[in-house]
Amino acid sequence: MTPSDRSGRVLSVGRLYCDLIFTGLPKMPTLGEEVFAGGLSIKPGGGAFITAAYLAALGRPVTLASALPSGPFAAALKSELEASGVDLSASEPSPDGADPQITVAMAAGAERAFLTRRSGPAVPASFAAVLADGGFAHLHIGELATLVEAPSLVPLARSAGLTISLDCSWDDAVLARDDLAALIASVDVFLPNETEADRLGIAERAPPPAPLTVVKRGAQGSVALNAEGAVFVKARPVEVIDSTGAGDAFNAGFVDAWLSGQPVERCLRAGNRCGAEAVTRIGGATDLPDLSQLFTQSA
Repeated sequence: MTPSDRSGRVLSVGRLYCDLIFTGLPKMPTLGEEVFAGGLSIKPGGGAFITAAYLAALGRPVTLASALPSGPFAAALKSELEASGVDLSASEPSPDGADPQITVAMAAGAERAFLTRRSGPAVPASFAAVLADGGFAHLHIGELATLVEAPSLVPLARSAGLTISLDCSWDDAVLARDDLAALIASVDVFLPNETEADRLGIAERAPPPAPLTVVKRGAQGSVALNAEGAVFVKARPVEVIDSTGAGDAFNAGFVDAWLSGQPVERCLRAGNRCGAEAVTRIGGATDLPDLSQLFTQSA
């Protein structure tokens, strides 16, 4: 794969969280009991950022449009945000007085659980101007909740000639809505995990909700569904350290390959490889290696 294959700039939009990641749990906490973690780390998180960081590691130019944390959390995340290779010029400080956006992530082997506080808007006020001036080829929306909050993202991106991908990300209130079909159908690539796909009633023998729908199955690999049928690719087994952000990393591998015109099977392999990379390290996008040769490794 040549550098010119990755010339299309991606704009990734959505919430940026401060992830407090507890690892090495002997089991998940239950009411009335206390569980002691083997480790704790503080990392930048959220699907929009993690996918952007992996795209940058793959060698694709990418810009993040998000609300940056404020107060002590800004200092805690600053070095990793700056080292990620992601262009942060389209991101803005969180509004004054807004609660910090924090996710508590708990990992016990392959099991994980999250507790999150959302605060403030998911999309910066300057988004339309950024989109108009940025020379982007593709928009990635980090959460279905972001699109529900800001449905204008799709027409704005279409008017600028961009293709669009959308992650689902679990949210009970969002997944219970009855107006999701049109939103999901409006994007080019929809990327739920298996649990989210089950909740949305996505089935291999039924028409996919988006033109290309990719279901992430963790250690079992992934499947792409379109009008022509289904394509399955198994994942290579790896030792799981922390599964935080694995689906968002998968998104980056898949989208990067898809934008480069690769066949769906190779897109799935690239996604699987990025997802596998993510689970071998603590945090969604920490100290990422150069992944620019991923297609050679995934062939």
